[in-house]
Amino acid sequence: MNLEDVIKSGKVDFSGIPANYYLIGLLSAFENRFQAIADSMMQEISWKQFFAIICINMCTESPTLKELSDILGSSHQNVKQILLKLEKKEFIRFEQDDTDKRKQRIILTDTCRDFCNKNESMSQGVMMKMFEGIPEKDINTTIQTIIAIEKNLRGEI
Repeated sequence: MNLEDVIKSGKVDFSGIPANYYLIGLLSAFENRFQAIADSMMQEISWKQFFAIICINMCTESPTLKELSDILGSSHQNVKQILLKLEKKEFIRFEQDDTDKRKQRIILTDTCRDFCNKNESMSQGVMMKMFEGIPEKDINTTIQTIIAIEKNLRGEI
């Protein structure tokens, strides 16, 4: 059942819920649904593993575990488990940092790059379909709202 069907079904009473509570619930439910759909589309790896790959690829320098954990907004332990699964599938490898031998950098492998190239058009198609008919200004407003909510959560304002 999608979010709109849940809302219209009458099985859940949303009346009287303040908009901020409703939004957090909506975001949580959306994340769960998105993850389930994304997981089913990529049989080889999970959405969380793919998201880690996307973030590693966007880094200007191969990240460390701590750096990637900060980027993903997840615990060191959770990210380590994701990376160990990717390492087992030969999508990443760990290399010692050149300047600080205590650090290990996360490196994407050719197997990973091949996977990403193979799935690029499917991924782009999903993103285009998901945001179809939504003006870019609305997307940018949503981005800024989520950033502001996180700042408030962390007490940065």
